[in-house]
Amino acid sequence: MNISLSKLLGSSKPISYKTEVLSGLTVALALVPEAIAFAMIAGFSPLTGLYAAFVMGFITSILGGRPGMISGATGAIAVIFVGLILELKNTIPGIQSEQILHYVFAVVILGGSIQILAGIFKLGKFIRLVPHPVMFGFVNGLAIIIFMAQFPSFTSIMANNEALSSFFSLGNTSGLDNSLLNQGLIELGTMLGLVVLTMGIIWGLPKLTKAVPSSLVAIIVVSALVIGFGIHTTTVADTLGVGESIKGGFPPLSIPQIPMNLQTLSIIFPYAVILAGVGLIESLLTLNLIDEVTESRGNGNKECIAQGTANIFSGFLSGMGGCAMIGQSLINTSAGARTRLSGIVASVMLLMFIMFASSIIEMLPMAALIGVMFMVAIGTFEWASLKTFKKMPTSDVIVIVVVTLITVITHNLAIAVLTGIIFSALVYSWENAKRIRARKSIDEQGVKHYEIYGPLFFGSVKAFSEKFDPVGDPLEIVVDFKESRIADMSAIEAVNVLTERYRKQGKRVRLRYLSEDCKRLLANADAIIDVNIMDDPTYKVVTDKMGVVER
Repeated sequence: MNISLSKLLGSSKPISYKTEVLSGLTVALALVPEAIAFAMIAGFSPLTGLYAAFVMGFITSILGGRPGMISGATGAIAVIFVGLILELKNTIPGIQSEQILHYVFAVVILGGSIQILAGIFKLGKFIRLVPHPVMFGFVNGLAIIIFMAQFPSFTSIMANNEALSSFFSLGNTSGLDNSLLNQGLIELGTMLGLVVLTMGIIWGLPKLTKAVPSSLVAIIVVSALVIGFGIHTTTVADTLGVGESIKGGFPPLSIPQIPMNLQTLSIIFPYAVILAGVGLIESLLTLNLIDEVTESRGNGNKECIAQGTANIFSGFLSGMGGCAMIGQSLINTSAGARTRLSGIVASVMLLMFIMFASSIIEMLPMAALIGVMFMVAIGTFEWASLKTFKKMPTSDVIVIVVVTLITVITHNLAIAVLTGIIFSALVYSWENAKRIRARKSIDEQGVKHYEIYGPLFFGSVKAFSEKFDPVGDPLEIVVDFKESRIADMSAIEAVNVLTERYRKQGKRVRLRYLSEDCKRLLANADAIIDVNIMDDPTYKVVTDKMGVVER
């Protein structure tokens, strides 16, 4: 069997290898500060985040269900470990940092195993239950997080300059060291200028040419200006701790050295479940977003298995685990990348940076990388959602705002999305509960007919029961479900109670035009209910060929 390289790389169309490679290089550069920052959130060394970014990116690019999507160390996963570390310190007094890392690796491996099970049991399809307003809220919240995550580079300038910090807090210059203040203002102004220059290049270059990714050109141009002219500004090296570096070798093997007992499992299992859930929700939502951007469809279950496999390898190779990264994925796709090659190049280049080019990467100005991420945040935000606020139902607007706020405040995408889904489901149930109606008529035999319209389920059973008059109705009634359906156990019980109410009055209730699934529901509940189902009539219909068929 001949399989083309395009098919192997996840594309049915000819591939622009130059675009894929350059996009991958751009993503690799953008991954460096993100991975370092996320590792530091949990108090890990920069290499723990960088190794996770390499392993996650490489494996998901090869095995994932969405070519062009980038995975790596993320803030959503890093936040989980903050809670784990606190619990370990409280549970195991005197535990050392090295021992904590082994528990972290164990959580990542166990979480990855859970994600694989989710893929095997095809749970990825449930991402379809996420309503569009929840997607809007998720994307907008994430855009705000990406935007706000860049500000520590500015605040660090003020934190390191007492005069500048006092100026912004007091609002005047009296009693301040003017030379120190001017130095701080120049440094802050330089940073802002370089960020604006980066954003200008990213915005303007595509209007002239799309031969190379504008983000990569912006990083190269701004870095060349800073290094060439010796401009004093914050670099990647400045974001590292004292004595720390991104220089390292190939990720070392790390088999978790932890006690294998129930106490250990009771500590790590809850965090593994949270990691698996948060990772899959963020990854599958990112997959949906990239599907929209590329106008193609990914495979959610395949992505679940790929994320799980990547997390297991990450745990065994000194990484902190991770999931899909919406910012880097959008950088990649906006540069024109559509295949697995860009992700493979990004992860391999990141490893090359760690092993052979750490000194060069550490010289890159943070302003260039901040400018790239600002543009990603602006491009990620669904500005169209603001324009449609007046046209949307109030409940949908509330969902967007609530999901956005929860995402921004908690940084926990799983809680934000689940809250949005629950709220949307309750609103949907309430609206459908109001749609239950009954048309009443009495035929020539004196039988009263109730034609039910709208779904009968837990939310509408009360309104359904109020439609009937057991005392005033004739001896026999027929409940017609042609335009309705019995949806759940609450509905079955409502029908059973209705039958019992009429039986107490010495009257008979018959059900008609039940769909096949409703009949199955009632048959399954036969032991606990007692209802009378009429056989639906069979009609003779003349066909075009003058034959007769039954309906």
